[in-house]
Amino acid sequence: MTDSFTLPLRPILEQRDCPDTLPVEIAQINNQWGSFREVNEDVLRNKIAEEQDKDGLDEVDESDQDTTDLDSTERLEQLYKRRAEITQFAMQAHMETMFALDFVSLLLSKQAPRQAETSMSAFLKQVAPLGSLNAEVVNPPPKPESTSKDISTVSRGWRIQNFNAAANKLLQAASRLETEVASETRYWNEVLAVKDKGWKISRLPRERQALGVQYGFLEATPVFRDRGLASLRRAEDGALLLDEGLVPSKARYVRVRVIQDGRLSGSSKPTRSAFDGDGTIEDRILQARDTVYEDELFHELVREARAIASFGVTTRQNLIQIPASDNLEILLDLVDTDENALQPQQDISQQGSCLAEGLAHTIRILLAYAHRQNLRRRTLLPLPLTPKTRSIPEHQLIRPALAYIKHMSDVRWLQSLLNDLFGVLQSANLNPPAYTAKIFSTGRLTSPAPTVETIVGQFLTPLLSTFNGKILTPRGSFSISIHTNLSSPPFGTIFDVSFNMPKYPDLGSPGKLSHREEVEAAITHLLLLDVVFTISSKNGSPKSESDKDQAKCTWEAIYPQHGELLLSPSKSEKRKKMKIDLSRQVLSLEIYTVRCIDGTGRGKCEHPSYHSAPRTWKSSPIAGLPNQPSLMDFVSTVVSHA
Repeated sequence: MTDSFTLPLRPILEQRDCPDTLPVEIAQINNQWGSFREVNEDVLRNKIAEEQDKDGLDEVDESDQDTTDLDSTERLEQLYKRRAEITQFAMQAHMETMFALDFVSLLLSKQAPRQAETSMSAFLKQVAPLGSLNAEVVNPPPKPESTSKDISTVSRGWRIQNFNAAANKLLQAASRLETEVASETRYWNEVLAVKDKGWKISRLPRERQALGVQYGFLEATPVFRDRGLASLRRAEDGALLLDEGLVPSKARYVRVRVIQDGRLSGSSKPTRSAFDGDGTIEDRILQARDTVYEDELFHELVREARAIASFGVTTRQNLIQIPASDNLEILLDLVDTDENALQPQQDISQQGSCLAEGLAHTIRILLAYAHRQNLRRRTLLPLPLTPKTRSIPEHQLIRPALAYIKHMSDVRWLQSLLNDLFGVLQSANLNPPAYTAKIFSTGRLTSPAPTVETIVGQFLTPLLSTFNGKILTPRGSFSISIHTNLSSPPFGTIFDVSFNMPKYPDLGSPGKLSHREEVEAAITHLLLLDVVFTISSKNGSPKSESDKDQAKCTWEAIYPQHGELLLSPSKSEKRKKMKIDLSRQVLSLEIYTVRCIDGTGRGKCEHPSYHSAPRTWKSSPIAGLPNQPSLMDFVSTVVSHA
């Protein structure tokens, strides 16, 4: 064909309705022109000049083509003719392809009839049965001996190479399998060793293909209960790796410090020493368990400290300050195990260290007891549903220990007070009967719970101690009970003081007192009345038998509540009066002369007597004079000189 005609088979590009976005245009400009850094004014001017020259050439070509174009009728006929040629060529190619497919299918129907039948045409199936065409080599041309030898050598080489490759792959697979078996064996042996130690092994809730160990406490707070499960991963060599998750890398513990008179007196030590990563899997699990337990312990301590802020307990970031007694303060904080070695040891005393260690063990035992109580409540029938959410009460960790310290402080104070008062009386040769003390006299509780829980439950009950004793007055006695309770109102320590004074039936017992000053005043007043009654109940003993008038002189208690006695009877207008003052340090006695017979003029006409000087008796051996007479001897001497 002399005239060439081209027909485009590509689809016509449609112009988009919406213009391209700015990022697309920038990308097109970068692809077409390159980076903006390489574009300058000279490049743009040269590009514009090239476009103008190209447009001029296109106009010349179009003008030449316009002169040679055919009219529209001849072009349309030529288009139809080209279309028919393309269609005929496509149909011929299709027919040749179908013939080739039928030929190959008929040839394959000899070996695989069912597979070949699926690709055969319907006309071929009718005119030619399956398997009617076969192909085979007939009398192949002989090959030279060199060619056969080369083919044999090449084939042998390929087979040897394939065999070597297969052997190497099998050896590598065997070695890898042996390593994998050794790793799996070591991994499962360590997992079984952990399980044999008593740890609970289970699948992870969110990763069913992995195993985990439960080292936390199921009855703990939900936050710390979820942190008590760690996955057991396998290292490349099969070693067991503990994925602790939220557990800190360093071991921590709740440190208890005792401040005595403003100085550090004792500090608790960590329950378990930390390791640097060379420990066994058992050590790592134990460290993770202890750390989670200590975190929960400090969390519960902070919660309880905020609830008992009325007792003077304060919290500051990572520190809890507890004023236990007058000169004793307890500090609780959460520190690393390595920080304990940095504390100064020169002021540490054995008593303070024992107190700190005892408090540390106490709060940990109480937290374990709280876990046991949570388990017991969880096994009971659930409470009825209510629209109000039930608040979780704080565990009693600080309050029992604080109540014990306060109770012991009050008991020791009362013992010191009674010892001082009785010591002063004994220095005056007044020997009152010894008192009996029952520290922690609370009765034993009968409970079906185990013995350990019963003992801890008794520690949580209000503390009670009693002091009973007799006085010099016949059938006279006193009883003091100390109640300490910080768990339920009334909070604090209450002293229940009761007297039995037959000589003074109108004297009522003070009852319940809450301040030490009131208790000291009540006990001192009781013993003062006892001394006054003892003096007034004994007559003076004259030195000579002829002095019968003096034998009838006795001391009469006119104001016993003030410790005042009057010597009666007497012929003289001036009468002698005795004043007794008792405190925990000293017993003082002084003789006065008074003109009033009944003693009502007290304070107006009183003058110190010149017959005797004031006497004092103290419990300290260096306070009195050598060979100092007793109180009753001094009183008898005064009566004899009346």
